Amino acid sequence: MDYGLRFSDPAKYARALRRAHELVISGVTRPEIPTPLAESWRRSMALGISPDQHSPRHLHDPSEVVQLRREHRLHQVMPALQDLLADDSSSGRHLLVLTDATGEILWRVGSREALRRADRLEFSEGADWSEAGIGTNAISEALVTGGPVQVFSAEHLVRTHHDWACTAAPITDPLTGGLLGVLDVSGPLDTISADTLRMVRCAVRVAESLLGTSDGGSSLGASSSGRASRQGARRPGAVVSSLELLGDRPAAVFADGSRVPLTLRRAEILVLLDSRSQGWSADELAYELHGDAGTPQAIRTEMFRVRSMLGDAVESNPYRLAAGLAGCSDSGRVLRMLREGLVAKALEEYTAPLLSRSGVLAVQLLRDQLDMAVGSAVTASGDAGLLVRWLSTDMGCRDPLAVEAFGQLVGRADAQYLAFRASSGS
Repeated sequence: MDYGLRFSDPAKYARALRRAHELVISGVTRPEIPTPLAESWRRSMALGISPDQHSPRHLHDPSEVVQLRREHRLHQVMPALQDLLADDSSSGRHLLVLTDATGEILWRVGSREALRRADRLEFSEGADWSEAGIGTNAISEALVTGGPVQVFSAEHLVRTHHDWACTAAPITDPLTGGLLGVLDVSGPLDTISADTLRMVRCAVRVAESLLGTSDGGSSLGASSSGRASRQGARRPGAVVSSLELLGDRPAAVFADGSRVPLTLRRAEILVLLDSRSQGWSADELAYELHGDAGTPQAIRTEMFRVRSMLGDAVESNPYRLAAGLAGCSDSGRVLRMLREGLVAKALEEYTAPLLSRSGVLAVQLLRDQLDMAVGSAVTASGDAGLLVRWLSTDMGCRDPLAVEAFGQLVGRADAQYLAFRASSGS
């Protein structure tokens, strides 16, 4: 079996797997099928699981699962896992699943379409996805092997699961070493990639790290909106009051007056969030920041770090600044003052270009738009003093319209006008 086809030609690989699957469950030995997989199929059938059975056993009703979640340690890290791996946007195709230590599903997160696909298989809360409950799958294999695993198409025992690709890894309690549950990402065959397993393993490490903190991860408790607030990497009670996005030293400013520097990438994300009130999907941010090479998984990882730092200041699905922080950046204040007609105050506030070190095209366009907004307002003011101040800045020194407006006010023979004209190249 050419396992390289799993990623390069998943449809061809799935067809080969299905042929091998039919032979093995009929008792024909297929040496290219890994022995552990064939043994899992045989164990499952010995437990009474038929390849034609698609219904798992159900251990609890959905109403009972709600209470099980509250009592389970993994509820403390579910918000972080959701930030890292879930996609419940309208275009989302994969499902994030979290089980307990027996393989019973406690949480599912995904788009409506992904949830509907899962419902057809009863891949739902309260269902037993262990080997005894539904046969060979990624969750059952993670429980059996104790390590991360991918199960693709006809590697599943039950035929109705052959259109799915699943990646799972166990989560252990860092304090006791005991198994807490299994994290699983499942979706159509073409949603699996070489990075999927790495992302799942990374998310498990994050969860175990949070569970190993002094408060056991409880600082990730639920927020008033029902989504947990990410407090793990912040000082208790710290609230973001503003963002500094102008210049080359971006930072988040907290209500207590402290200033926390931002990496360039995180600042670029926040610039984009600050620019659009309706928010951004992970796919949109990935394209704006990385072009065609961008992946939503990488954005979710970075957004988890951003939210760990800023907490409730950033919302998800879609990603956007919370109402209390929207427009509270230094660049946002400049635009607000311009809208209010406070051109002189806006010019005083506009001390440096927007995120001057960023080469991301979307940020460059926002930078240019801010320059144009300030320059247009100053030019329209007809105030020679404001024009001098604007033309003396790095942002305005090459503004030909402002130079022309200044020349009309002071005369073409004015020395200052001639100097500004020479600097602007007009």
